Amino acid sequence: MREIDENEAERHKAKMEKRKAVQDAEVRDKTVEKGLLIVNTGPGKGKSTAAFGLALRMLGHGRRVGVVQFIKGAWHCGEKDAFAAFGDQVSWHTMGEGFTWETQDLKRDIAAAERAWGKAEELMADPTIGLVVLDELNIALRYDYLDLERVVTALTNRREDLHVVVTGRNAKPLLTEAADLVTEMGQVKHHFAAGVKAQKGIEF
Repeated sequence: MREIDENEAERHKAKMEKRKAVQDAEVRDKTVEKGLLIVNTGPGKGKSTAAFGLALRMLGHGRRVGVVQFIKGAWHCGEKDAFAAFGDQVSWHTMGEGFTWETQDLKRDIAAAERAWGKAEELMADPTIGLVVLDELNIALRYDYLDLERVVTALTNRREDLHVVVTGRNAKPLLTEAADLVTEMGQVKHHFAAGVKAQKGIEF
């Protein structure tokens, strides 16, 4: 460990005191409490993973969580099993039938998306639920499986205390404009490019 002399330690303390004063003042100015519409998008990995991290945090505060998976469904995911341990604190619904290149049936894809959206509306209306994760909803909107304006209107008009997280690449501008928080996850490097297959605990 490098040695720190008294002068450096004092300068650091003075700097951190000033920073704390600025941070405390900024926090005091934030007085609004409301349900957030959060969008995790972009080409990088981790959009759903981040949403499930929020779900775990919400459960830690004793609030119920609802999950609707719009596309995933053709394969089993470990997070579903993990959240099953929370019993009825989590209402989990895997309603997708796989990506469009797997189903190869547009009518079937649209019907599955409509069923999933119906479940999403049901969960959003449940006053016992504090957070709803709409996993890969952006994909359903990208392929026009659902009417974008109808979805955005419903998300915007949800009850005031409800947090909603929407995941998936290529989020529509209308949705990101309506959102309170948008995170664009970039891809710097991906192991798939090196021939590494999808693995348990990482991809599913």
